[in-house]
Amino acid sequence: MAVSPTPTGPRQDRGTRNTKAPTGGPKLGLTPPRLSGGWPVVGHTPHFVRDAIGLLHKAYKECGEVAQFQVAHRQFVLLSGPEAAEALFRAPDSIMDPQEPYKMMEGVFGKDIAYAAKPKKFVEQLRMLLPALQDKRMRTYGNIITDEVKQSLDQWGDEGELDVLEWTKVLTNFTSSHCLLGPEFRHEMTREFADVYADLERSIVPWVYVNHKLPLPVFKKRDKARKRLVEMIADIVKSRRVSGRTGEDFLQTLMDANYSSGDALTDHEITGMLLAAMFAGHHTSSVTTAWTLLELIRHPAYMQRVRAELYEQYGDSEDISYQSLREIPATENAIKEALRLYPPLFMLLRAVKEDWTYKGYLLPKGTWVITSPHVSHRIPNVFHNPEVFDPDRFAKGREEDRRAGKFSFISFGAGRHRCMGNAFALLQVKTIFAILLRRYDFELVGDPHEADFHGVVVGPRQPCRIRYKRRENAEA
Repeated sequence: MAVSPTPTGPRQDRGTRNTKAPTGGPKLGLTPPRLSGGWPVVGHTPHFVRDAIGLLHKAYKECGEVAQFQVAHRQFVLLSGPEAAEALFRAPDSIMDPQEPYKMMEGVFGKDIAYAAKPKKFVEQLRMLLPALQDKRMRTYGNIITDEVKQSLDQWGDEGELDVLEWTKVLTNFTSSHCLLGPEFRHEMTREFADVYADLERSIVPWVYVNHKLPLPVFKKRDKARKRLVEMIADIVKSRRVSGRTGEDFLQTLMDANYSSGDALTDHEITGMLLAAMFAGHHTSSVTTAWTLLELIRHPAYMQRVRAELYEQYGDSEDISYQSLREIPATENAIKEALRLYPPLFMLLRAVKEDWTYKGYLLPKGTWVITSPHVSHRIPNVFHNPEVFDPDRFAKGREEDRRAGKFSFISFGAGRHRCMGNAFALLQVKTIFAILLRRYDFELVGDPHEADFHGVVVGPRQPCRIRYKRRENAEA
């Protein structure tokens, strides 16, 4: 379903007064404005499952900064804009729980992994990943990604046509699996892995917010796929332990890690944490690369600026250093603008553990709170002409992502739970463009390319085809 346009002005009513003290305390407050159109018993469930992002835009347009609606048995409140995002992300975990809503990922990551683990264990698991995100490792990943991009482009020939999202999915699958699982998995990767991983990805649909254990075919495929992937990764772990071989990858980090109790991770835990890392890096990198390229093709003047910057930085060399990727602001701003317009995760959630108020509105315990980058990034008094692709909004002097507060740009979340994998994702995307745009020119095959909102990761609707042609005079 198509997304509703930029909100033209939310309703300004202040909700209704809650005259009954909630269980557990005397706290009173306004009931948040409720979105119209809900059905008896099921509320807004049909609209949410059919077009979740459209529902969120409608909620903001109709109700404003705070909007309430019902999905299945649960009450949701949408908080929009930088001020609301700051209040949400700064709230302590004891009040705004970041884990409960994402327990829906248990079917993918596994029991007692990441969000499905107890809080103390979850924190320990996150800390285990930190060594894999340090500069030394990132430099290693950069070299791996560069080689993967070159290998992929070497197969293109002088000209041709392809589905850009399909290509970015395959490429970032290779780069992510190589960096995270190691060279043996990457070089022995079979079609089976692609199919298994695809079944896991396809299971992330709006139904997971209702009940991720429903007996749906997509969830049955997910469970079967995860079981098989555990077997595949366990074989690599066993091989490394027998041979004594080590690697500079996430897998080795997890194999060497221990809990504070001294216990090592099980194969089940290693697989789950690798999947969590892969989902973060692969999803973000694949769709962001696709969207950025599509927008640059639509905006040739900015494409030329990015190319000029890349030639100035690298000349004809395809040796891409980790440090040099920090020194290409026009390229980085184009990527950030694609992330603003098309944030890969359009909903970020928290569960209210204790009654909480925001601007006089009472959010009772048990409420699930959403902030949507896709909605907040399209508020006109935060981002000027928000529907327009304008990377210069991030340039020095404008910095629209900070003008209304540092919680204006939330594609990677914000606060202490900001996505740990964002640096890895940006490393992948910038490396791809540093090579890709100096090798080829592009044009769209048909336009416009619409967004696909049927999953919870926003990619271009397929087919989204482009033509490419090798640049005859790269410096021109």
